[in-house]
Amino acid sequence: MLLVFALAAMLWGGGAAMRVRRQARWTMIALLYVVVLALQVALPPLHPVRMATGESPAFWLILGGFALIVLAYRMGLRWLRGRAQPVPAAAASQRDPGTFSDTELNRYARHIVLREVGGQGQKALRDASVLVVGAGGLGSPVLQYLAAAGVGTIGVIDDDIVENANLQRQVIHTDAHIGMPKVFSAQAMMQAQNPFVTVRPYHRRLDTGIADDLVADYDLVIDGTDNFDTRYLVNAAAFRAGLPLISGALTQWEGQVSVFDPACDAPCYACIFPTPPAPELAPSCAEAGVIGPLPGVVGSMMAVEAIKIITGAGTPLRGEMVIYDALYGESRKIALTRNPACKTCAPHTLPKETTQ
Repeated sequence: MLLVFALAAMLWGGGAAMRVRRQARWTMIALLYVVVLALQVALPPLHPVRMATGESPAFWLILGGFALIVLAYRMGLRWLRGRAQPVPAAAASQRDPGTFSDTELNRYARHIVLREVGGQGQKALRDASVLVVGAGGLGSPVLQYLAAAGVGTIGVIDDDIVENANLQRQVIHTDAHIGMPKVFSAQAMMQAQNPFVTVRPYHRRLDTGIADDLVADYDLVIDGTDNFDTRYLVNAAAFRAGLPLISGALTQWEGQVSVFDPACDAPCYACIFPTPPAPELAPSCAEAGVIGPLPGVVGSMMAVEAIKIITGAGTPLRGEMVIYDALYGESRKIALTRNPACKTCAPHTLPKETTQ
């Protein structure tokens, strides 16, 4: 009998060491159980193999019956949870659009009791639409916290798929979603977190052909990309639409976040970074590395800025940039000013509705 348990432990531990999925390891142990039970039934009473594996099938039948009871119990719980999950979503689709359901009031209670947010602020979040460009390191925490906060409509655009190397920091994705487009992986996790929000996934790269029309459909834009071409494209589209742009960036142990909003006399991204740096001065995360929790810190700060802008709480980082150094646990804030010669947002390029 001890031999059987030792074999089961080896299958479980060896499988874990080789990163075999939990379901596959349970399947191997179940096959071992079937083989042992078959030997107990088929072999004569005093056969050495039968003696080494428990002497009698009675113990294994009892053990199997107990396992079946546990499995039936877990399946029953899963079935009940599956029946319960759609209820909030159905209630959300049928409720009065001007009110919150009891489930929502309970969900957002910690927001509503905040003096700076309250019921009106939570309603503003529900009525808001936010476009997040990128569902990677920065996009992951931004999307998770916007969905949890109850932002009513969240768009996410990204042309990438989930890879194993992403999972060290891109916490919205799971091992089971490897090979899935990131926007659909993120959508599944966001709607599992909060069925009251609407998620619009765009599995494609943002380009000049769609940027203006897509950005114009939203109230706020968040840039979580990792390449300068897209950053300049998003910045220009947000400026033309008169929308604030929350932008973050990462490198190794350091991150930064700012709100670029020329419509409120704050600089745009191109004011501060008129030209992209040389490649050797701004290596990618794949080349330079990045500590796993850093995107979570910076991405959460970006989500906070979005909530502040939507609800009118506090002072957003317009004309300011926060730089966070995780290696030494330090942060600093610097002031940013508009560039009167900026090729994107200089006065002669302002949209007509913002010209004084």
